Amino acid sequence: MYFFCVRGNQREKDRERAAARAGKSKKGADDGLTPEQRRERDAKALQEKAAKKAAKEAAGGSNAGTKDTKK
Repeated sequence: MYFFCVRGNQREKDRERAAARAGKSKKGADDGLTPEQRRERDAKALQEKAAKKAAKEAAGGSNAGTKDTKK
């Protein structure tokens, strides 16, 4: 029964790689915040970003008022 030995130690290597991937945490997952605090933080960041974009557009941003005339 030769075909059982074809993979060698690939399964063990795959298990080690999977364990290493599972050990990595996602960005911000261990920041010590509750889900509510995280939502508030993210909402505040989005509001600041939107305000910054609105201010840039009001001040005549990089492509404000331009039209694409190429056809």
